[in-house]
Amino acid sequence: MALDRWIALILLGICLIYGYTAFFTMDAGLPPFMQRNPVWPSTFPKVLSVLAILACLVIVLGLEKGDGTEKAPDINYRRLTDYNLGQALMLLALMVAYALLLRPAGFLLSTVGFLFFGAMILGERKYHVMLLVAAIAAGSVWYLVQEVLGIFLRPWPFFLMGG
Repeated sequence: MALDRWIALILLGICLIYGYTAFFTMDAGLPPFMQRNPVWPSTFPKVLSVLAILACLVIVLGLEKGDGTEKAPDINYRRLTDYNLGQALMLLALMVAYALLLRPAGFLLSTVGFLFFGAMILGERKYHVMLLVAAIAAGSVWYLVQEVLGIFLRPWPFFLMGG
């Protein structure tokens, strides 16, 4: 079995556990007034798990390969160094750094840094455009979450917020 099918099989197991949790355990603690709502807190996880299970099944069963006239290239795990492995590992390290810096550095600074350095790792060299796009994206998401949804999201580092 090809590497992509093994990865899809592992993801299928994870999605099945996630789907079981979404369908059978998330709604047990809902208060009675929320049980009559058409949309529950578990609605998005349910939809996400079903779509992910379907996508994994398409890959595991080989349905994405087509009718056989086109040969899709398989991932050759013996030549992993040919696949920009350095970029992938740097992006993973950047994601971990983003998660660790989100609280102490604040949402805006850590998100702008993540987007800026992520684009730099992927090869973008127009620094002024990257910084502008990252600032607009981070500011827009912060505004939507903070002001529209009413969920507190610390925008700045803790030392600028007074502790």
